[in-house]
Amino acid sequence: MEIRVQQEPFGAGTELDAFTARASGAGAVVSFSGIVRDDSGRMAEMLIEHYPGMTERALEAIAQEAVARWNLADALVIHRFGAMKPGDQIMMVATAARHRKNAFEAAEFLMDYLKSRAPFWKQERSADGASWVAAKQDDEDALKRW
Repeated sequence: MEIRVQQEPFGAGTELDAFTARASGAGAVVSFSGIVRDDSGRMAEMLIEHYPGMTERALEAIAQEAVARWNLADALVIHRFGAMKPGDQIMMVATAARHRKNAFEAAEFLMDYLKSRAPFWKQERSADGASWVAAKQDDEDALKRW
């Protein structure tokens, strides 16, 4: 299991190749990459803040839960912080399991957690000013299935 909170960009293809190569015994690998999205059409950048140490511990705990709950061979969570432009990769989740159902469900669980509960704070910046991104009810509702 690998958890990384980093400022630097990453290559999803490179990360997935390395993850797949070390996922011995797995019959399925599922990955998801999140990209900075500009819904307003005016965002210049998104700033993501976090508390070092606390964030990694929280992500490690939820990843350990996913590994145990879905009997994963491996899990990867990468989440960036700092200033990012629309179109930049913001995060990646990968899961490996003997069977695809477990890999898919674990990946969805991790993505839902990252969207709603992970200790990151997002601020959208544009020529009009800056505003913090509020939690969305749809994201909160997605957690109820787990």
